[in-house]
Amino acid sequence: MGYVALGSNLGDSADILLDAMERLERCSAAPLARSSLWRTTPVDCPPGSPPFVNAVVGLALRLDETPESLLEHLLSLEPLYGPRERRAVNEPRLLDLDLIAFGNEVRNTPTLILPHPRAHQRAFVLRPLNEIAPSLVLPGLTRSIRELTEQLPDSDEMEPI
Repeated sequence: MGYVALGSNLGDSADILLDAMERLERCSAAPLARSSLWRTTPVDCPPGSPPFVNAVVGLALRLDETPESLLEHLLSLEPLYGPRERRAVNEPRLLDLDLIAFGNEVRNTPTLILPHPRAHQRAFVLRPLNEIAPSLVLPGLTRSIRELTEQLPDSDEMEPI
C-alpha cells in the first residue's frame, strides 16, 4: 500500500479533498482506503492561516509504480486546483499532497524522503491514518500508527467533519 496525506485550507477545502480522492482512485489498483475528513488547526503556518481540512488515503500500488512515479503524479495533481506561488513556508494552499509511505520503501534524496520524515509526529496525519491503517508500522519505526496516535497530546485541535 501507498499512503498519501491530503490537506487544504483555501477555497471549499472539503470538496477539493473529495475531488482529489476521486483523481487518486484512478492511480490505485483497487478502491482507495479513505479516512474521514478532519478539520485541523494549522501547524507551523504563517500567523492568521485558516484551519485545514485533512485526510489520508491508502492506494493499492500498481506493479509498475515506483515512489518517484507516484510522487510525480501527486505533484501534477496539485496545480489542477489553482496556482500555488510559494512566498512563505507552509502558507495557505488549495491542495497539498504528501507521500507518507510506499510499502516498505525507504528513500532519502533531495526530492523524496520516505517514509515522510514528520508523519509520525503530526496528529493531522496520524489520526486519519489510524482510521485506515492502525496496525501499519512505518519503515524505521517500531510502533504502530495506533500506538503513535494514542501517544498524541490532547492539545492537538482536530475534529472529524
